[in-house]
Amino acid sequence: MKQFIFISCLFLMGSFSAQEIKNVRLLDHWYSDTLLTSSSQVRFSSCWAFVQNGKEYAVIGSTEGAHIFELTEQDSFRLVDFVPGRFQSAQVITREYKHYQNYLYATCDEGPSSLQIMDLSYLPDSVHLVADLQDQYFGKSHNLFVDSANALLYLTLVNPIVNGNELGIIPLRVYSLANPILPALLWEGPNDIPEVHDLYVSNNQAILNCGFDGLRTYDFSNPSNPVYVNNLTYYPQQGYNHQGWLSPDESTYVFADETAGLPIKKCRVLANGQLQVQQFFGTENTPYPKTPHNIHITNEFAFVAYYNDGLRIFDLRKNPPAEIGIYDTYIDNAQTNGFSMWGAWGIHALLPSERILISDRNNGFFLFEFDRSKFLTPSTDQVQLYPNPSSVGEEVYVRLPNDEVSAFSLNLVDANGKIASVLNVQNQSYVTLPMELAAGCYFIRVTWNNYLGESQTEILKWVKYD
Repeated sequence: MKQFIFISCLFLMGSFSAQEIKNVRLLDHWYSDTLLTSSSQVRFSSCWAFVQNGKEYAVIGSTEGAHIFELTEQDSFRLVDFVPGRFQSAQVITREYKHYQNYLYATCDEGPSSLQIMDLSYLPDSVHLVADLQDQYFGKSHNLFVDSANALLYLTLVNPIVNGNELGIIPLRVYSLANPILPALLWEGPNDIPEVHDLYVSNNQAILNCGFDGLRTYDFSNPSNPVYVNNLTYYPQQGYNHQGWLSPDESTYVFADETAGLPIKKCRVLANGQLQVQQFFGTENTPYPKTPHNIHITNEFAFVAYYNDGLRIFDLRKNPPAEIGIYDTYIDNAQTNGFSMWGAWGIHALLPSERILISDRNNGFFLFEFDRSKFLTPSTDQVQLYPNPSSVGEEVYVRLPNDEVSAFSLNLVDANGKIASVLNVQNQSYVTLPMELAAGCYFIRVTWNNYLGESQTEILKWVKYD
């Protein structure tokens, strides 16, 4: 894991010189100013990532189509291919992607669009469009989810198009992927609400994000005849219920209302599938109300695309969840004029490498590193030194008791009173100690300012063996 201590990063976009950064490192950035756009300078929408033949890949949607990249072992974007969307226009706002087996599925919510299916089996050389479906079953769609275990494709806000005519919006459609390039319609509904904006499916249980109608849960064990389980139509600090994600252990569901100033909600998943809102959290609503958009979670962390405020990472084990990682991808906040939905749109934080992707509506594709291993142990009320004692060649790190602090100094003194190392740490709440230090006994003086601006100091003893 590479460290960045008082290192000035030269970003590919010169405007990224004053944004908030904490415990997150930019690996690479891709942007194109040749793509279609309007006066808003919005060119990009959502993103997704997947593994194909042992390599990690990512896709970002633009006003013109799908841009597919290999995420190299050198932590960089390598453009593999571009697949044009059926509808290309500066008016395109939403493109979404999911994958199943060797195929990538793409939706678009504007214009005379379609369900596009791309063959990934030619990677790392190319990606081939193998289906472009627009008929009584397919057309414009806002979002999609693939239940790989049951070979099911879910499309939300489907507006089929036949001979150029839109047939009307259907909240949700479910298709069999028995033939991956020709999905077969199994069910559509619900008929008593106007929309399903997004959803998450696991073990046949589908949690539907229904906009101003809150949340619903259905059992899709029989996908042709799903069973209503329950709903969460009303809950505290409610807005437009947009999107959510379930933890791998299925005990926690976290969702966002796409409404400026409202917090993210952390829910406990009860045995009957009922969702119980337990905690509220989010980034600070200063100097303007903040809007979360899309979320991925693990059992420990929530990774959030936070519109004007970029990538935000929260420790879900804290009460309430604490913000431990920041990288602002959109810093032109002075130009927002009260509009809080520029910037970060899509998030992907589920790759085996643990690299994180953010798609920014205005600024393109970002690849990040966040060292989760440093945060697997929840913070305590004291400075952590781990492991201690340690052996030569072993990585040792110091972590502050408050992960919301992002600057501190550290002085290492050996047993003879000689200064062995001085570190001034910025944009992190932890640091790895120099590995070249000889075996021996050291005293470490750690100094930082608390949230009141008061200086705090803690002295640690570190023993390093041969």
